[in-house]
Amino acid sequence: MYLSKEYKADIFAEFAGGATNTGSAEGQVALFTKRIAHLTEHLKSNRKDFATQRSLQKLVGKRRSLLKYLYNKDIERYRAIIKALGLRDIIK
Repeated sequence: MYLSKEYKADIFAEFAGGATNTGSAEGQVALFTKRIAHLTEHLKSNRKDFATQRSLQKLVGKRRSLLKYLYNKDIERYRAIIKALGLRDIIK
């Protein structure tokens, strides 16, 4: 599987401050970003996989709502995470 325990722990250690801090918004956004990238690659070769397409849209929505939460809560954390992940500034 592409998201093993060790891989998730590495993501949370890098972005959330610790491998056990799985509830932080930064860690969740980073995990969602990795999953979105994986599903996007899958959809490039499987264009008619509508279940994956729907789950991708739901993940993008979840990531967007977490980023909006970070933007409203602490704009410096928001700017740091979008810079670290290379995301566009979606909150206007």
